[in-house]
Amino acid sequence: MSAETVPTDGGHMALVDHLRELRTRLIICTVAVVVGMLIVFILYQPIFDWLVHPYCQATPDQECKLLQTDPLEGFGVRMRIAGYGGLAIAMPVLLWQIWRFVSPGLYDKEKRYAIPFVVSALALFILGAYLAYWTMPMALDFLGSIGGDNLEQFYTPAKYFRLITYMMLAFGVGFEFPILLVFLVMAEVLQVDTLRKQRRMAIVIICVIVAVITPSADPYSMLALAVPMCLFYEVALRIGAVIEKRRASADAAEAAGATA
Repeated sequence: MSAETVPTDGGHMALVDHLRELRTRLIICTVAVVVGMLIVFILYQPIFDWLVHPYCQATPDQECKLLQTDPLEGFGVRMRIAGYGGLAIAMPVLLWQIWRFVSPGLYDKEKRYAIPFVVSALALFILGAYLAYWTMPMALDFLGSIGGDNLEQFYTPAKYFRLITYMMLAFGVGFEFPILLVFLVMAEVLQVDTLRKQRRMAIVIICVIVAVITPSADPYSMLALAVPMCLFYEVALRIGAVIEKRRASADAAEAAGATA
């Protein structure tokens, strides 16, 4: 009787511990985001000027001011910028907590990738967000001219900041693409040979995804996101090939040791 209840109790305790750890990770992530929001809320004006700079570049003949049409819009914009900025500042903590949560299910040899995982994911996200920021003047110029010369570009703060934050988020997430591919190769969900054979299909899928996730839908932004993602695909193939080669060597050494 007691022998039958031990596995049940052990499994129950393991599940409780797992949920307790998840709660702890979520609390840490929430605190990090709140602290980041407070920092951005305090430093709102220089961040606002930095975000509105692409609009100033796209409309050099105007006074570089956004049109507020709602008395509460200013407060809403400040809170929205604080929210997105808080997530950006807390990103290192979020990535680290995600890794700490999933790492117990990995082998010891795979846990050593913790620091490279967090650093590379953060660097790629920042690079993608900055690329979106850099392409914004061209995107705004395209969107302002495609409707004809009789239209003047006067944007409300809510709509402008929604566009630029979504653009930076889309590019940042898109730049995480190689991390996902390498992780799937590490988990043996995908094989490098399969990825090589499906290269053309992957390029088509990347272009479709870019067209869907790019909020501005202008050709400059889509090209600026699609080209790096295709290059990242090739980089992920080469990193995956190295991982598979090392795995094969380790398996061969282990098999040789077992037979000896």
